[in-house]
Amino acid sequence: MALRGAWTQGRGLLLLRLQARGCQRGQWTRALATSAGARGRCEALVYRKHGEPLDVIHLENVKLSQLGDFDIRIQMLAAPINPSDINMMQGTYPILPDLPAIGGNEGVGRILEVGSKVTNMKPGDWVIPSGTGLGTWRIEAVGNMNTFIKVPKVIPLLCAATLSVNPCTAYRMLYDFESLKPGDSVIQNAANSGVGQATIQIAKAMSLKTINVIRDRPDIQELSDRLKAMGADYVITEEALRKPEMKELFKVVPRPRLALNGVGGKSATEMLRHLEKGGTIVTYGGMAKKPVTVPVSTLIFKDVKIRGFWVTQWKREHGQDLLQEMISQLCGFIQEGKLEAPICTEVQFQDYQTALKATTTPYTSSKQILIM
Repeated sequence: MALRGAWTQGRGLLLLRLQARGCQRGQWTRALATSAGARGRCEALVYRKHGEPLDVIHLENVKLSQLGDFDIRIQMLAAPINPSDINMMQGTYPILPDLPAIGGNEGVGRILEVGSKVTNMKPGDWVIPSGTGLGTWRIEAVGNMNTFIKVPKVIPLLCAATLSVNPCTAYRMLYDFESLKPGDSVIQNAANSGVGQATIQIAKAMSLKTINVIRDRPDIQELSDRLKAMGADYVITEEALRKPEMKELFKVVPRPRLALNGVGGKSATEMLRHLEKGGTIVTYGGMAKKPVTVPVSTLIFKDVKIRGFWVTQWKREHGQDLLQEMISQLCGFIQEGKLEAPICTEVQFQDYQTALKATTTPYTSSKQILIM
């Protein structure tokens, strides 16, 4: 406690000096990171037990690992709050870190220092974690160079911060389950989610048509307009998905060969009914927390394929080279203006409670991004 108190007092004195010099808040954080990192400590959002995020996570001063020969030390720049992060804190996700744990699995950081045997990275480079478990809700981190992937510094910060989970999920589902050709259609629910927004844009880059299903809500028209501005061809509600009028849609667009399910329950069942014969439905999420029910007639007479996808497992099975290839392709889309970050709200790191509250509020379409 004495050490923590001394660190807090020193932090306060440094803040006063920076304020006196006219520094902005982002500059304070960078200066604090450098100062704290030099002492081997940094601020992080830590949870010591499972439960509701606002109840269990707290801002703490933690010790940084020592820099090894093959390690890099990074300053985190931005990190999103994803549904899987919430599930981890609640203790309901399939993989859980040992407690105490630092929240967050995605984000982008700038390299501050490299170990003596690191040759392919240098201070100033931007990197993203290649897998889960780093704990990105922190000011600094130290880790093996092979657990990070470089990304171009010229891409927008929010694109880099949200690159390694949702766009990768969308990319793999669009490329790996059906041999789609220009003009084919894809149907998806949870179209306003991070994966949904990435799917819309990547599918457009592939010259595919998208049928995008969202829940009815007060701002339905505004949301529909935003998705169409991203490249969505059709935006419909869950209720419309169940109506006979869907037949009219398939007079102007081919029935989808691929359905992407992030909801489960009735939504998934209804999408199954609209699949082309021999098509595939891929489940990557279950926000409704209800099972996917498959009509027997759909299996017998349409011979649909029922698949699942988890990007964490894909990364484990396919290794760093294929992951780097995919990240490079996605960064190319970003630089060509074909892929943007999802709808985001930037929140200062110290205001993490505001971001967590917004993330767990129903009908929130904006992804919360912690800015360090």
